[in-house]
Amino acid sequence: MSDPTPVIDDLREESEELDALVAKLSPEEWRLATPAPGWTIAHQIAHLYWTDRAALVAVTDADGFQALVEQALAAPDRYVDDAAEQGAEQAPADLLAAWRESRAALDEALRAAAPGARFPWYGPPMATASMATARLMETWAHGLDIAATLGVSRPPTDRLRHVARIGVRARDFAYAAHGLTPPAEQFRVELTGPGGDLWTYGPEDAPQRVTGPALDFCLLATQRAHRADLALTAEGEDADRWLDIAQAFAGPPGAGRPAKGTPQ
Repeated sequence: MSDPTPVIDDLREESEELDALVAKLSPEEWRLATPAPGWTIAHQIAHLYWTDRAALVAVTDADGFQALVEQALAAPDRYVDDAAEQGAEQAPADLLAAWRESRAALDEALRAAAPGARFPWYGPPMATASMATARLMETWAHGLDIAATLGVSRPPTDRLRHVARIGVRARDFAYAAHGLTPPAEQFRVELTGPGGDLWTYGPEDAPQRVTGPALDFCLLATQRAHRADLALTAEGEDADRWLDIAQAFAGPPGAGRPAKGTPQ
């Protein structure tokens, strides 16, 4: 059983970096449009606030989380956007304070979780480390959208190891989300981290392989870039298909981002 403390610590650090980026923005800047169609910076933070709060309910109140699942099932195509829209209507200072409060409460709950605990989610149930990893993945991805809007460069860090891992582990979920049967055999995934070290997953002799920069794989799995714009290589028909449908997040498949140069 792995110790979830390192990923919880990394989630806190990722969140604090994004907090520092948005805390200094004017109310007008909170309304700037981001690369996510229809979403402003306020929508991005509102979504993080909403998902952190949902995760807190999942960790502390399984029955209460079931009510959130029922709300999602009642409006599967709208519940994410509706929650973001509702949160974005708040004054930026109030939204930022609410996000800080929710993520602090989630941090405390994750650290207090019993060893071996598993929590319900919109996808498969999650262990403590997996829940923290999912929150880090979303915080990083939505932070990318905000940074792009502001013209700010956020260099990749080794915290991407968590994002890459959940992207690899979500392979079968990605197939299922597209109504496809996952391959029976494991893939070999070899990714070069920001510091130049190699991150590996799956059997070394697997014929189906994916290789490339860890950053590019994380951008693909969070649907922040189109495959055509990334330096990822697939060996094998199944591995190639996976790169077309990969997603690290729960819920239905997203539309993804168009390739560079695609007419809007």
